[in-house]
Amino acid sequence: MALKVELRPHERIIVGNCVITNTDQRARLLIDGENVPILRERDILTPETADTPAKLVYLAVQLMYISPDPQTQHGTYFNLVRDIVTAVPSSWPIIEGINNYIMSGDLYRALKEARKLIAYEDKLRDQYEASHPKSDVSSAA
Repeated sequence: MALKVELRPHERIIVGNCVITNTDQRARLLIDGENVPILRERDILTPETADTPAKLVYLAVQLMYISPDPQTQHGTYFNLVRDIVTAVPSSWPIIEGINNYIMSGDLYRALKEARKLIAYEDKLRDQYEASHPKSDVSSAA
């Protein structure tokens, strides 16, 4: 079954191992093929934007997804998740879901599950910041 993708002006998309950049007008693509990795720009993380542990996990899964040999990223991925589970044991159910998809070869779903890990990390950070307000430096002076 073909995938219909509409790109905004100058939006990029990864199809297989190619980056396609749209021109200055909207474009509609029909992508037909089996087992071809496709990532829209909004779903792509770069090493520069992967600035939290959960985003680094997402980046590792993303690299597995677009790689012709996903196992090259397994060591990095499993080191990252070991560190996260050690620091935040409550993240295990999400990590387990990602692991299951990776082991079954469904890397697209593993990416979707990794998004849940990023959302969980954001939630924990928000809770921490709400319970530990930053001290006002000017009032201490």
